Amino acid sequence: MSFRDEFELLLRARYSVLYIPTREEERVEQAIAQAVQGQRGIYTWDFVDGYQGNPTDAGFARRNPLQALELVEKLPASAPALFILRDFQRFLDDVAVSRKLRNLARLLKSQPKNLVIISPQISIPDDLTDTLTVVEFPLPDRTEIRSEVERLIAATGTTLEARSIDELVRSCQGLSIDRIRRVLARAIATHGELQPEDVELILAEKRQTIQQTQILDFYPASEQMSDIGGLDNLKDWLLKRGSAFSDRARQYGLPHPRGLLLVGIQGTGKSLTAKAIAHHWHLPLLRLDVGRLFAGLVGESESRTRQMIQLAEALAPCVLWIDEIDKAFGGLDGRGDGGTTSRVFGTFITWLSEKTSPVFVVATANNIQALPPEMLRRGRFDEIFFVGLPTQDERKAIFAVHLSRLRPHNFKAYDLDRLAYETPDFSGAEIEQMIIEAMHIGFSQNRDFTTEDVLEAASQIIPLARTAQEQIQLLQEWAAAGKARLASRQSSLGNRIQHQPLQ
Repeated sequence: MSFRDEFELLLRARYSVLYIPTREEERVEQAIAQAVQGQRGIYTWDFVDGYQGNPTDAGFARRNPLQALELVEKLPASAPALFILRDFQRFLDDVAVSRKLRNLARLLKSQPKNLVIISPQISIPDDLTDTLTVVEFPLPDRTEIRSEVERLIAATGTTLEARSIDELVRSCQGLSIDRIRRVLARAIATHGELQPEDVELILAEKRQTIQQTQILDFYPASEQMSDIGGLDNLKDWLLKRGSAFSDRARQYGLPHPRGLLLVGIQGTGKSLTAKAIAHHWHLPLLRLDVGRLFAGLVGESESRTRQMIQLAEALAPCVLWIDEIDKAFGGLDGRGDGGTTSRVFGTFITWLSEKTSPVFVVATANNIQALPPEMLRRGRFDEIFFVGLPTQDERKAIFAVHLSRLRPHNFKAYDLDRLAYETPDFSGAEIEQMIIEAMHIGFSQNRDFTTEDVLEAASQIIPLARTAQEQIQLLQEWAAAGKARLASRQSSLGNRIQHQPLQ
């Protein structure tokens, strides 16, 4: 249901007090005016200027939020009216304002009047949760963005190919209409017209916008599938879905891929895989630090979660990377935060199950035992892969990836077979560190590093497989029980592992 349809329905159903969380104040007021279509008088109030737009009440209730509510009762009971209160969430903790709102909510059930609070974020005291109804106001969709882009192109008196317009529209997704107008106006001011190259300017604005939310990071991804050593089953699974976001896939009847949960030992390439997916599929990569969702104010954590979902869906198709999700949602029952973590988790997994937008979620976890069982249920993710320690062949491939990048002219001089054989239980991250240590050895002696230097560095590193042996053993036993699909064709766990459907 669109915002306009939902808003009109709530007005007809006599929902007395509506609460719209949005930073697009001008746009939402225009949408409200279009929904009302002159059938109601609109009265707009803010703390500095009081009521505006109506000459009779101009300036009334300036710097007086309680008086702003009293105007509702002064109008005739039969007069249809809509009262827009900007930034009114700042006064909801006042006992007089709160009591007045609840009184009005009862009174307006029998009158054609509604109060609409517009706020940049959701901040509702507990005593008003049953009085206020939250109405989500989405960011502009492709149709609205296209209309704005075509309007600006027409204003410049130039033309642009349909393909270039599509690129501009897609790059603008996830921005507010004000930011879209500003960045496109900047592009026009730079060279007098809109050009296909302005996509880079828009992406820079998008990165800044996402950073300002302090929830998501716009992560540049240059890693390729070839940078991943081993994990052949996982890579094959991903390659088969490379075109799953295309219109051809929709015509075929395929739904959008939902996402992956990558479980495994630290340093085995889970985060690298998330970056490679975005680069290979040519999709923007958004990184979510789940800890940023949690805030001190009551209700703010849930608001941030909804904002994250709204932003990710507005930027779709995209890859949403959630690193170490087990640390955020592990041990829910023991959290002493008044249920905030449980509510955030509930909102998040409900979205995972019900989302229809092309947001591909890649979540990584090191401790599967800490994750709630609901996270592992089929339907949250398309598949759960176990990423274990690399086998000897995979270690050889990992050495080849790093050495060909660092010494492209002579990497074949290194004995890859010996390096792979001599480094059992080493993860990909540990292999990278031993090569860096070998480079320090060679550099300190004014020569290039050798295979012997790498082996010497390996002898000085104690791999995680030995220092955290018990935890890794539990993880391997979980994978051996067939609870996840193996990312590697030749698992270091042995031939006893058979993949079974998720329960």
